[in-house]
Amino acid sequence: MLPIPFLLLLLSSILSPSSAADFCVADLTLPTTPVGFSCKNESAVTVSDFIFSGLGVTGNTNNIFKAAVTPAFSSQFPGLNGLGISAARLDFAIGGVVPLHTHPAASELLIVIHGTILAGFISSSNSVYYKTLNKGDAIVFPQGLLHFQVQIGGLPAVALASFSSPEPGLQIVSVALFANSLPSLLVEKVTFLDDAEVKKLKKVFGGTG
Repeated sequence: MLPIPFLLLLLSSILSPSSAADFCVADLTLPTTPVGFSCKNESAVTVSDFIFSGLGVTGNTNNIFKAAVTPAFSSQFPGLNGLGISAARLDFAIGGVVPLHTHPAASELLIVIHGTILAGFISSSNSVYYKTLNKGDAIVFPQGLLHFQVQIGGLPAVALASFSSPEPGLQIVSVALFANSLPSLLVEKVTFLDDAEVKKLKKVFGGTG
């Protein structure tokens, strides 16, 4: 038989209210922490914190990539904070592309809603996995790996993405290389591109140096 004090402790833990919070709605007025946003006071939480309507709105593809990403991360959708999930909508005009990029903090599941998209990723051993996806097809991009999406065919494309983090992070390779003040000579050294090409790309992406 179990000792009486242990039984009393077990019974007390079963009958007492749980100390775990049901949610941690992001307080966007406070700075972020290494584990996400601070929690909004529960008395200030409303149903609007758990609703996001942006995924039904077509993104503006009038840009160099001919594509748009509408994020539903905790900074746009406070109810996601601390839950380990988020989402985004991807819109592609004809010829649209989301170039090589990575999400340092999340894996991604992409589902094609309309049109045709060529999508793939590169493993850490430099193996390449890519395929043409049609409506209803899905692909997963493991956390931290470089991946891309390209619209193909005669129709614009739309996809929905889900992530395994409320703030997956994003770094686009071309923007990281050519939209900053890193000296052109140094960029040439680390990319093996010639001077003319580096300066052309810096001009395209707004970099200096």
